[in-house]
Amino acid sequence: MRRRNLLAGLAGATTSAVIGPVPASAAARPSLSGLEELLLYRRPAVALAGPDPSVATVTAAVDASRQDFGACRYDRLARALPARIALAQALGAEGMPEQSATAVAALYNTATRLCIKLGEDGLAAVTADRALTAALGGANGLADAEARRMVSSAWRRQGHLAHATEIAVRAAEQLADDRTAPENERLSVQGNLYATAAYTAAKQGDRATAHALIAEAAATADRLGRDAVLHGAVFGPSQVLLHRISVCHLLGDASQAVDHARRVDANRLPTTERRARYWIDVARAFEQWGKADRCYQALLAAEQAAPQEVRRGAVRSMIPHLMRHDRTLPGVRAFASRVGALT
Repeated sequence: MRRRNLLAGLAGATTSAVIGPVPASAAARPSLSGLEELLLYRRPAVALAGPDPSVATVTAAVDASRQDFGACRYDRLARALPARIALAQALGAEGMPEQSATAVAALYNTATRLCIKLGEDGLAAVTADRALTAALGGANGLADAEARRMVSSAWRRQGHLAHATEIAVRAAEQLADDRTAPENERLSVQGNLYATAAYTAAKQGDRATAHALIAEAAATADRLGRDAVLHGAVFGPSQVLLHRISVCHLLGDASQAVDHARRVDANRLPTTERRARYWIDVARAFEQWGKADRCYQALLAAEQAAPQEVRRGAVRSMIPHLMRHDRTLPGVRAFASRVGALT
């Protein structure tokens, strides 16, 4: 009875979330050709036609990139990143090498997250390496730790799960001894490292390690005491819940994933990206549980939050399951077309 009531409650939440106009079509897939040009040939000459490099302009470029990612403006971010990275690199020639290195690392971290969103795993490995290389040239322990989280994610996407888990855990443990950064910022980065490691361990099927690591993330969130967006990354109690949903799904515990999802107020999640990601994770749990209608409702909620987010491979992989129920899911074929699952 409890599960039936919970399911009904979550169904109501997804239904209310999709009230409003459905996008006529999802945005075209963003092009990363500009980023590739920068990585391979170091020549975004057009970048230098923008503002002169200074701490203020580079900080604004880093902040704008993080805001674009958090708002799921992936097309705008893909276009702007090469110029922003070049601007940050140029700051080093102005006699500020450490500030330049830290900013370049932050921008390549954002680039890695974008590449992962777009399924460009090979490019993500390159940008993660560039982020870490830049961070090592700076003097910011948080930038270094966040770059290692991106390296961990890149290794995970390449299938090296045990090594990816180890990278994230070691970075979290090393950060525990770092007292150079404000405590709330250190806890945020450290907690995300533990949550990332828990997700990777779950992907490997290592139940004990995944639960131990998500418990570490939860303890860190308790010490932080609130949800916050620091240095472009979201962390706090709700972020731990989102990772619990993913961990349970990966371990095959769909009903537990839905239980965790029921505890999340999607409207209070701090960024559009987190809200859309939440609904996609809910959809994956319902798909695993065999609840096609609830899965579809959650995906529509994700689309309403961020049309660009639902063009990800994680969403397209659910379409065949939904299409088997097209007679009972009005509009599912049009949805499949919007997310690029029909050719």
